Amino acid sequence: MLVALRCSNVALCALAAFAATAVALHLARPDLDAVRSQMSLYLIGDWGPALQAAYVGLALGMLVLAWGLRVGLAPQARSAAPLVMFVLGGGALATTAYAWMDLPGVDRSLEGLVHGVSAQGAFLFSTTGMVLQAWRFRCDPEWRTAARWAVPWATVCFSSVWILAVWRDAPRGLAQKLVIALIVGWLASTAWALRRRAVRGTLR
Repeated sequence: MLVALRCSNVALCALAAFAATAVALHLARPDLDAVRSQMSLYLIGDWGPALQAAYVGLALGMLVLAWGLRVGLAPQARSAAPLVMFVLGGGALATTAYAWMDLPGVDRSLEGLVHGVSAQGAFLFSTTGMVLQAWRFRCDPEWRTAARWAVPWATVCFSSVWILAVWRDAPRGLAQKLVIALIVGWLASTAWALRRRAVRGTLR
């Protein structure tokens, strides 16, 4: 349980750092329209390295959380599938941070293609991992109550990624940021739930 507790603490710090960085960059970049500008545009410019670091931190936090959940769950509730999805999602997210998107009005490039593919991969792998992990909660008596909110929340996140991909008329920046907020919220809530259960287990 000590490992699970440490993993939850690291994950919560990484998630908080990402959220704080994202908010700070929106305040520091008044030149970008928060409703229309995708998060990827904030990776480009003077403050870009800060968001790149936050992306990598988020990816690592996601991986640490996945491992903490694997350790913290009962043996019958463990599965390699969510962990694999989070590893793939974290790798795709880190790639997204360092492969810039193509700016509007600029010819398409290989780097822009890599960015687009890795960004979609980060969303799909991560939300798939969330759904798979949430369903595994149902196999652990200690986590069955958490499954009541974790399963529908993860399902909404997974569905939102597809809606974002299909609904081309949606304000890209705002819609994307809402999906990111839903995902980060699920990860933070799950990390907090892991921490609470790890603390109880450590005190026993």
